Amino acid sequence: VQLQASGGGLVQAGGSLKLSCAVSGRALSSYRMGWFRQAPGKEREFVASISWFDSATYYPDSVKGRFTISRDNAEKMVYLQINSLNPEDTAVYYCAAKAEGLSWLGRGVSWGQGTQVTVSS
Repeated sequence: VQLQASGGGLVQAGGSLKLSCAVSGRALSSYRMGWFRQAPGKEREFVASISWFDSATYYPDSVKGRFTISRDNAEKMVYLQINSLNPEDTAVYYCAAKAEGLSWLGRGVSWGQGTQVTVSS
């Protein structure tokens, strides 16, 4: 699976942004897609995931209610809608893919190149 993220940029606090991830590969129905972010000086943080098979989503409590992950089967795209942006959301955002049942911490994860999101106060 190959991934290419896009859609980042400079946004004012309170604004919204929609990130996109183009997915190439086969047998995607057995995959779970995810979004992570990494702020300067911090570890990479999981923010959302979605099952390609049944669109089941999962979010950590830290972003629940503001982040929405979705996917488009026909276009092979995964999206991350971020609302009510605040400066703490400033980070490089990465899309990722793994087979269901594998850990996001393991070797079986494919990563996109990341897209920068900067939120000004």
